[in-house]
Order: sequence, then structure tokens, then C-alpha cells
Amino acid sequence: MRWILYNVLFTIGYVLMAPGFLLRMLRRGGYRPNFRHRFGRYDAATADRLAALRTPHSALRTPHSALRTPHSALRTPHSAFRTPDAPLWIHAVSVGEVGVAVQVMAALRGRDPSLRFVLSTTSSTGWREAAKRVGPADVLLYNPLDFPPCAARALDAIGPRALLLTESEIWPNLIRACGRRGIPVMLVNGRISDRSAPRYRLLRFWFGPVLRQFGLLLAQSDLDRDRLAAAGADAARMVVTGSVKFDAARRDPSGEGRAAAALAGLDMGAGRRVLLGGSTWPGEETILLGIYRRLRERHADLRLVLVPRHFERGDEVAADIAAAGFACVRQSRLDAGAAPPPADGPPPVLLVDTTGDLMGFYAHAAVAFVGKSLAARGAQNMIEPCLCGVPTIVGPHTQNFRPVMADLLAAGAIVQVDGAAQLERRIGELLAQPDACRALGERAAAAVARRRGVVGRCAELILQQMEAHA
Repeated sequence: MRWILYNVLFTIGYVLMAPGFLLRMLRRGGYRPNFRHRFGRYDAATADRLAALRTPHSALRTPHSALRTPHSALRTPHSAFRTPDAPLWIHAVSVGEVGVAVQVMAALRGRDPSLRFVLSTTSSTGWREAAKRVGPADVLLYNPLDFPPCAARALDAIGPRALLLTESEIWPNLIRACGRRGIPVMLVNGRISDRSAPRYRLLRFWFGPVLRQFGLLLAQSDLDRDRLAAAGADAARMVVTGSVKFDAARRDPSGEGRAAAALAGLDMGAGRRVLLGGSTWPGEETILLGIYRRLRERHADLRLVLVPRHFERGDEVAADIAAAGFACVRQSRLDAGAAPPPADGPPPVLLVDTTGDLMGFYAHAAVAFVGKSLAARGAQNMIEPCLCGVPTIVGPHTQNFRPVMADLLAAGAIVQVDGAAQLERRIGELLAQPDACRALGERAAAAVARRRGVVGRCAELILQQMEAHA
């Protein structure tokens, strides 16, 4: 009865959200060519590639031979996952989770080169990032809607050996369908946010049976483990590994080169210091523009680069820049061949309204502010600027990166402020104290380096779980 109610409520919720979802599709683009994936339906070429993933390739067998031992007597109409050559299905909702998934895939493949993967994502931005990083042997899909027929069709087409979900992707119908088919389900880099924890606990009678379908839950922190247990997960199946995102962050040398060229062409290169707002959300750009205007009076060499979290907000952010009295140069137009403004004019604000370029720009920042932490809740990835050795500031709302923030704060590797006034004060202090600014960046890079290695441990635990299940 509870699952009938869940499906009724899910249907109502999806219908109510559909207009906003369709509008976002139109604004971002990229959804339409593969929209059928949402219903577990695939074009002939994709279906053929999925079928090819299940084709035996015995020549690639490796020391994890227990995973590839033939046991045809166990085969059933839905037992493709039991074959030694069936793919692992990894789901990652958007860009950050895609980075985690790709690192886990690489670590697993490094230990067993015969492994093949299906990577699914929810957002078009996640798709674009994944398309750059998946190999030719793997298949990229959109995740199916969590309706029983959609989940069943996707499982029929993929026939996975196991399903790996990242962070907080708990889809009851998909997970329960895997349980009925005997497909092992695992959670990687698991977390439950401050906002979600009370709901999970309150709805334990719903989430408990779903969480107990997981054979392995790899949690980011002790707090996440305790919250999963409070929601009904089996404590014996949980392991605290730390955050995979320390491993997922990677510098982008080619992107850094492109960013350097763009900055040099706008009088933002040598001899200038860049204040960078990364993954900013509505309201945060206006705050940074005001701070920039006032700090420019004391620091004539200061320049501002804004990289909004969603590139489709480009027109909105460009209007904010103009309203603040600055000329705006858009990276998308420079990429299309537009000429930069005259060098003898007032310095413009660079708006990076493209996808996948933020990491390249981080490397050239004198100070970075990480968005969704001041005017919104949750924060974006502060590991990336820290990895580049950039002095990094975040606002008070960093719930999405709780264990990461605990590590960075304990190492004195990041600055957290309580509001816009303190943000301005701390940026000004860093600009006025180059030695302190440089030391903060060095502590940030060292803190990230010390915490790498989580993804390798996760890969070993996943393989052990698969062996045990086989």
C-alpha cells in the first residue's frame, strides 16, 4: 500500500513540476535529443551499444576472477547482471556527482580493466560534463523517471551487474526493482543534508525498507552514517570513507591555458589580481559587484570575473553587471570570435557564461569566492579552488560539503564568513596582506593533497561487495 501511495504522490508531484522542468529544458538545451531515456526507451544505436556491453570479452579477464566465473545455471530472464561481462551502472545527478562517478569508474577499471560502465545523469549540464569524460567503451544515458515501468525498461535494456548511486540519490522504485532482480545496489560518497535529515527520520517507515536494499553504503562522515542509520539503513553495511570529492577534483591544464589567454586579452593577466566568483547564484553576483566597486578604489589592479552556476543565467547576470556601471564581456561571445574591448578603456567585468571552464579560471584567481553559500543554501565545490592553491572564501551555508568544510577549517585552509559585510572585509584583508594571502593558498593546496586516496578505498570495497554477492 505504501508504494501505491508513493507512486500516486510522485505522479502528482511530477505533473506539478513539469512546467518548470520543461522551461528549464528549453533554457538550457541539450535534453531533447535523448528525452526518451527518461522513460527507459532508447534509440536503436544506443540499444545496440547497451547490448554490446553484455557481450562476453573473456580475453580481458583479470585477477578479480571470482566476478567472472561462469554460473549459467543461475541465469533467469532478468539475470544479465549475473554474467561476468554485464556493465556496472553508475548514476550521478549533475556536474559534481559526475566528477565523483568518473573517478570511481577509473579506480575500478584500474583494478579490473575488463569492467564496462553505464553512466547516467539527471541534468543536461551533468550530461555535457560526462560526455567529455566517459570512454568509448562506456554508454552515457539520462536516468529514467522513478516510475516502475520506466525503471523496469531501463533495467531490461542495461542488464547491470550492480547499481552504484552517488551521494543522496535514493530512488525507491529503481532500488526496489533491483532488489527483486537480485542486482546489488551500493551508495558511494553517501550523505544526508541537514535539510533532508528530519524528513528521512520522519519517513523512516518508507525509507527504511529502501535503504536496507543496499548491500553497501559508503558514507562521507560519521554524521552521515548516523543519519542513514536513523533513516533505517543497516549499520552493519555502512563504512565511513571520507569524501570522494577530494579525489574527484582535478586541475585542467588546457583549460588553464585558455583562461590565461582570455584574461590576458582583457588586461586581467600579468600585473593584475583577479577576484573570482565561482558557481554564483542569484543575488551573489550583485554582492560581488558592489564589493568590487568599493575595493577598486584601494586596489587599482583588481579585476572581477563572474562564473554563474547556470550558464543560461548569462543575460540576467550581464544585466546586473550593466546596472552596477561596468562593461560586460561574455566568454561565450569571445569564443564565437567577438573582438575584446579596447585596451585603453575602463576594465570590464568578465562573465564566463560557458560550461566546463570554471576550473581553468580558478587557477588564475588572487581570491576566490565559492557560490551558493551566501545568498543560497548548500554551497558549491570549494575543493576546486583550494586544489589550485587559491585563497578561498565561502559564506555560512555549506551544508552540502559538511565533512569537507570540517577538514578545511581544521587545517586553516579556507575562510568562512557570515555575510556580505564580512565577505568584503576578508577580501580586503587578503588583498592588503599578500604574504597571508599566499600562506592561505598554500595551506589549502596541502589540505586537499593530504585527504586524497578515498576513491581507491571505495573501489576496493565495491569490488569486495561484488565478489561477495557473486
